[in-house]
Formats: sequence, C-alpha cells, structure tokens
Amino acid sequence: MNELLKAKAEKVPEETNKGKAIQLIVFRQGNEEFGLHISQIKEVVKTPPITPLPQTPNYIRGVANIRGNVIAMVDLKAKLSGQGMAGALEDYGYSLVVSSEELHMGILVKDLPVTLTVYESDLGDPNTLFQDEVDHSFINGIVKLPKRLLLYIDILRVMEMKDITMPETT
Repeated sequence: MNELLKAKAEKVPEETNKGKAIQLIVFRQGNEEFGLHISQIKEVVKTPPITPLPQTPNYIRGVANIRGNVIAMVDLKAKLSGQGMAGALEDYGYSLVVSSEELHMGILVKDLPVTLTVYESDLGDPNTLFQDEVDHSFINGIVKLPKRLLLYIDILRVMEMKDITMPETT
C-alpha cells in the first residue's frame, strides 16, 4: 500500500457514536463518485503504458507492467455501464491496483483518488432503492455526504476472475 494511504489509514478511529469507521478510497468515473474500502486497494500509481489486447471485453483496456507484475487494466465506467470505452487512455492519469488472492488488476481513474472516512450511520441501504431483479450485490451502501452521494462498492463483486481472463493463445 502506498505510504500516504497507509499513514492515513492508521489514523482512523475504529468506533464512534456514529458506528464503525470505514475508510474509503474515493474516485470519479465520469459524473459519478465511487468509494472502495481501503483494504481492497494495494496502491495508487501513475498509469503506466498500456498494451491493448485483442479479443477481450471492451472494459479491459489492455495490460500494464506495475512493479514487475503484468495486470489487466480495467475501465470501470465501461464495465458498470455496459457501454464502450469511456475515454482515451491518455485521460487516465492514475490507476488503483487491486490485489486479492483471486484477483489482480488495475482500475483506471482520471484524477488522484482521495481517502475519506465515513461511518456506518452515513450509509444508506441500497436494498431499498432497487427492484429484486436488478443485481446490486456489489453495492455496499450509498454514502450520504452533505452535498453529494457516492456509491460504496465492493470491487471484488463487480469484477470476478472470469471478467478479466485473458484469451488463450495457441
């Protein structure tokens, strides 16, 4: 984890009268703001050169070498909207490196993400907003801030290994 993110993460109180503290990494995708739990982000890096891959879904912009690891680079806006690519690669100045036992990828973002501490009492229940047939299992909550709302999502539910499997070569 980046030293900046790690230092900020260590200063968060665990419990308050508002409930448990939750530290998020907040970033914009178009006009929408998203938050990921800080534990899902390994580091934030300047976006390295990306090599496009043929025969991959439109939200996989290619692969990049980050600290010696070749990982898939994901356009989250394209993945969530189901539409084509959201912007030129040059528009994505930063990448959020997600690393878990089952998933390694980079999420392309335009601006430097920020950390934000929210509390359980700040979260709205997404189950009250969606009909049963709409898949919203990846939304942990709607964060209610004084002048805006943001989606608190679980990136490991948004992206699964099958979503970033590279085409087999013969």
